[in-house]
Amino acid sequence: MTPVHPRVVLAAPSSGSGKTTVASLLCLALRARGLRVQPFKLGPDYLDPTHLTRAAGREARNLDSFLMGRDRLRQLFARAAAQADVSVLEGVMGLFDGRDPTTDEHSTADLAALLGAPVVLVIDAGGMARTAAAVAAGLRDFRPDLHVAGVILNRVGSGRHAALCEAALDQVGLPTLGFVPRDEALHLPARHLGLVSAEQVHWDESRALHAAAGLRLDALLAAAQAPALPLPPAPGGPGARVRVAVAHDEAFHFSYPDALDELRAQGAELTPFSPLRDAGLPPDVRGVLLPGGYPEMHAQALSANRSLHTQLRAFAAGGGAVLAECGGLMYLGEALDVDGTSVEMCGVIPYRTRMGARLTLGYREATAVRNSLLAPAGAAVRGHEFHHSVLTHAPTRPAWRWTAHDGSVTEEGYASGNVLASYLHLHLGADPALAARFLRACRGGAA
Repeated sequence: MTPVHPRVVLAAPSSGSGKTTVASLLCLALRARGLRVQPFKLGPDYLDPTHLTRAAGREARNLDSFLMGRDRLRQLFARAAAQADVSVLEGVMGLFDGRDPTTDEHSTADLAALLGAPVVLVIDAGGMARTAAAVAAGLRDFRPDLHVAGVILNRVGSGRHAALCEAALDQVGLPTLGFVPRDEALHLPARHLGLVSAEQVHWDESRALHAAAGLRLDALLAAAQAPALPLPPAPGGPGARVRVAVAHDEAFHFSYPDALDELRAQGAELTPFSPLRDAGLPPDVRGVLLPGGYPEMHAQALSANRSLHTQLRAFAAGGGAVLAECGGLMYLGEALDVDGTSVEMCGVIPYRTRMGARLTLGYREATAVRNSLLAPAGAAVRGHEFHHSVLTHAPTRPAWRWTAHDGSVTEEGYASGNVLASYLHLHLGADPALAARFLRACRGGAA
């Protein structure tokens, strides 16, 4: 018998169609049936995966062909999918939306083709009936090599409404694989960096299961059948054990599970700590990771924890490896300006930041300006930016440089000794060499 990794990609005509809600309901319903469900989120998003994790009871993982590369993405997907009965992959934006409007590259469609995964369209049926079939057929026919297995109708007004849409879909040869009723209680609120995380949203599981009752699980599971992908080779033996403190609380939690797994595989003992609550670093750490998050939402509490500031400054001054991304950069700086009020931060790096209205967002192909914790000078990396804050001045020791489409050059971040802070989010699981270089610095740094 040919082994399978059952998997399905939930895609939509556009953002805002309800993919996260429907994917969460599907994960919950499959889990309630007793299946091990592995959720994935396409793209670099840190927030949608929290909802999928809660629903599946299993940590959601990101899949991003730009950050990871195609071969590494297939490897990481296969490794996680092999541990589950079925995988649910939530798409990003519209089905064919990627980096360039003239190609499907890095889009949901591109990833579905890469993984040989059937596509189920999530159509917001509010205010339409027959048109739902026209939209779905257009998406199916735009790229015939994709396997569009059917449609889930979202935000239907009644059983009668769902039946009207289904009749139209039957005419174009697309099966209806379920429907989700219109229910404002299922709506996921947004904040300035996207959806709020699952920890901030009340989850009425019984109501969610009731809403998921319209999903046709047998048909969806039949549609999800697909051949297994080759498993990657087992990672090599880990290096010497080294303890690394990882900030994790309401202010800092934007980490990729595969990146943390790669660090563990290479010998890191990851120890969580809270910059909001802990007076000091965990004992015997040789490295500190400060991921992105919402430091601006907790600026006063972060500022008040002066004992941790003192420890972080001493740790960095003594050669300890400190890696900070986005919110971590803001925290390591001298001050953060929120609504015109300057709030003191750690003072590890000579930078100041302020909140702004404009969102800086996008993939970056960057070059290392100088040697740092993650890359030697001249090395090329891929990352993404996603932030509302900005530096109040030009960077004095920039870590990265990239050229925009208009030819303008940006220098960004801070690299000095064993400290690297940047707005650039990198994926340490995408390139094991990044994790290896960081851990080498940890092992060689002062305690």
